[in-house]
Amino acid sequence: MDNVISKNRRLTQLDPEEGAAVLIDKPIDWTSFDVVNKIRYAIRYHLGVKKYKVGHAGTLDPRAGGLLIICFGKYTKRIEELMNADKSYEAVITLGVDTPSYDSESLPHIYYPYKKVSTADVQNIIEHFTGEQQQLPPMFSAVKIKGLPLYKLARKGKEIKREARTIHISKLEISILGDRHLGLSIDCSKGTYIRSLAYDIGKYLGTGAYLLSLRRTRIGKFTVENAIDINAFIDQLNHLKQMVG
Repeated sequence: MDNVISKNRRLTQLDPEEGAAVLIDKPIDWTSFDVVNKIRYAIRYHLGVKKYKVGHAGTLDPRAGGLLIICFGKYTKRIEELMNADKSYEAVITLGVDTPSYDSESLPHIYYPYKKVSTADVQNIIEHFTGEQQQLPPMFSAVKIKGLPLYKLARKGKEIKREARTIHISKLEISILGDRHLGLSIDCSKGTYIRSLAYDIGKYLGTGAYLLSLRRTRIGKFTVENAIDINAFIDQLNHLKQMVG
């Protein structure tokens, strides 16, 4: 991908036919579609058109931050390629409690007795969860069953049977961050839910757990260190429009 906008490569022109990809550092509490919609609106305004293809290469949950790749124009044809790439994450999980969504979007609903995690426990987790495995998608996810996203059912308090998926975790590093928190550094295949990993770790330890924070640091060869703030990209578009118009 030769036309990628990042910290090191500013937008100097916008060819509506060719398009481009932009590395965005997604803010927490924005949905991935919030980012897409803001960029789509800005590009339409810049080009003076009503319709223009814009999409993202892999959803980040609202409470997660980090690398989100936005493609527009012909570059939307590269979305599937990017979505199939391996990814890296930095996460913190809270022990001793479960939430329905497996993360901080929902309130705790099950509490567990206090249990201190040892370095031996950490090593056992790493050994157990590294490599190829089956993972059950969370109910609060965009996975569709009979055309309906699971999260719509989950918000109605419903839970249905889901099919486990084959994933691969190539690297899992864990640090103990006090009595109630673990820090995770993860390299994994597409389709891996870090929320489900947090839940599964809590179940494995018998302590319960949910995902407190998550940051995506890599998609394939692209890293969040080279990503830009969404408002900085919008400013670049506005600057181009002023120069042209």
